[in-house]
Amino acid sequence: MIVIRLTRFGRLNSPFYRIVVANKRSKREAKPIAVLGTYNPSSKQLTVKKEQISDWIKKGAQISTGVAKLLK
Repeated sequence: MIVIRLTRFGRLNSPFYRIVVANKRSKREAKPIAVLGTYNPSSKQLTVKKEQISDWIKKGAQISTGVAKLLK
């Protein structure tokens, strides 16, 4: 099963996230299928490739709860 979820990067106490397409059973830090955007919670900056996200949803990918909250 394919999911669109967050992958954590950054230093301790300074997180930075990427919105990625990955296999549900793979680890959080595993190599993703595709990178669809980024999220920086310290500056509350969100960059998203909306066309690619909609394409993956049409292909059957599910969105995690964290990504769903960010996209609203």
